[in-house]
Amino acid sequence: MWKTVALLLVSNVFMTFAWYGHLHYLRDKPLWVAILVSWGIAFFEYCLMVPANRMGAGSLTVAQLKIMQEVITLVVFAAFATFYLGERPTLNYLGAGACMCGAAWFMFRGA
Repeated sequence: MWKTVALLLVSNVFMTFAWYGHLHYLRDKPLWVAILVSWGIAFFEYCLMVPANRMGAGSLTVAQLKIMQEVITLVVFAAFATFYLGERPTLNYLGAGACMCGAAWFMFRGA
């Protein structure tokens, strides 16, 4: 399962850059450039995400994989927004994180 988590974590870093990185570096470029760069980055995300889901499907349910993905996404996004985009974390991040942890607890309890 730890290989799945590691692949999901790295794939999320790629996807976060694909979705939001252009806001930092490509703000003055045409939209089509941002789209093509984002697609290029997202390709590598898929090269990690698909194997992660296939590996994880052997020991986790699809719902557990999805919740795990969402928790990882929130953690990666919070770090990205704080350190890369310079946004200040707020109590909303903490509240969203608590809700996601609650969702994960429900999904994994008794598993």
